[in-house]
Amino acid sequence: MSHSVISNTLVVRPVSSIMLYLCIGVLAALLSGCVTEYSGGTQMSADPDATLEKRVSLARQYIGVGDWENAKRNLELAQQIDPNSAEVFEAFALVYQSTGENALAEAQFQAALKADPSLSRARNNYAAFLYSQGRFVEAEREFDRVTGDTLYSGRPMAFVNLGLSRLQLDQKEGAEAAFTRALSMDRRNSAALLEMGFLRLEAGDTEEAARYHSDYRANAPTQSPRSLLLGLEIASAVGDWDTMGSYELALRNLYPDSSEYRLWVERQSR
Repeated sequence: MSHSVISNTLVVRPVSSIMLYLCIGVLAALLSGCVTEYSGGTQMSADPDATLEKRVSLARQYIGVGDWENAKRNLELAQQIDPNSAEVFEAFALVYQSTGENALAEAQFQAALKADPSLSRARNNYAAFLYSQGRFVEAEREFDRVTGDTLYSGRPMAFVNLGLSRLQLDQKEGAEAAFTRALSMDRRNSAALLEMGFLRLEAGDTEEAARYHSDYRANAPTQSPRSLLLGLEIASAVGDWDTMGSYELALRNLYPDSSEYRLWVERQSR
């Protein structure tokens, strides 16, 4: 199923919101901004390793601006230098995933991990790909392996992604453990704070849910549709009608087309 429905308060975790967290791992691998092309054909320097690195870097810049053909051209040139480069395989996977060629994307992800099983960024992005395909058991397994890499810079978000995967598998205790680990490494992790708020609310602990929501608001520059929904749910649970009205107004005015607002309207009409 594409979302989990929480009993009692009927909080729904829309996949669209969850995917925002998962995309962070993919987008962190891309470089945005202007693209600087290099001249001189395949040979960009006398050092093959340096040339390979430049070609992959350039390809990532093209991926960042959505220029798939030039990204693939540079990756093909890089692959001429090293046919077994995990970095090249991963970048190809990101291109194919972005263009909807999922079978090719998966083959490239698997090739990257075969070439370098320790490349946690590629494994994290592969796990995000699996999640996007609804293959939550496999995604959970891969995210779990990523979190075991203590040197991986994206480890806190990997724990968040692990928790989200476990929510899809109805493993709420395991999800809470993953979010707690994420917060132990980054107390301001907004994704983990928000999901912990929903979990605590589901458990009937409105005070803790409110604390997580308050911490989220203190660290997030703006309130997302999900954070407004959490505020609505907490206010409704404690009977704070003034606060509930304020959150409802904000959700309607700021995010009228969001799945969270549609959910709230549907619930009120029952």
